[in-house]
Amino acid sequence: MRRLRSSTVVLGGMGVLAMTLTSCGSEPDKRCVDRVTREKLPSYKCDDNRGGTTGGGYYYGGKADDKGRFSGGSFDKAAVDRGGFGCSGSGGG
Repeated sequence: MRRLRSSTVVLGGMGVLAMTLTSCGSEPDKRCVDRVTREKLPSYKCDDNRGGTTGGGYYYGGKADDKGRFSGGSFDKAAVDRGGFGCSGSGGG
């Protein structure tokens, strides 16, 4: 029977731990989009802290349709749950 070296066991364990932590702690995708049309905007429309005057806001999660409009996510970051390996809890919508 073959013995595993302690360094192999430690490195393997660290890899599993890293995968678990990164999948649970990942930030949802963030895009600058128009709050009405949900079309992608240049990032400066959201980064200038004038989201109300420019109509732009950060949209978290979701996917773009064939016309480039985002849906399936939220402007509220807390409402989007990435989930992943080793995570528990219910997803938000």
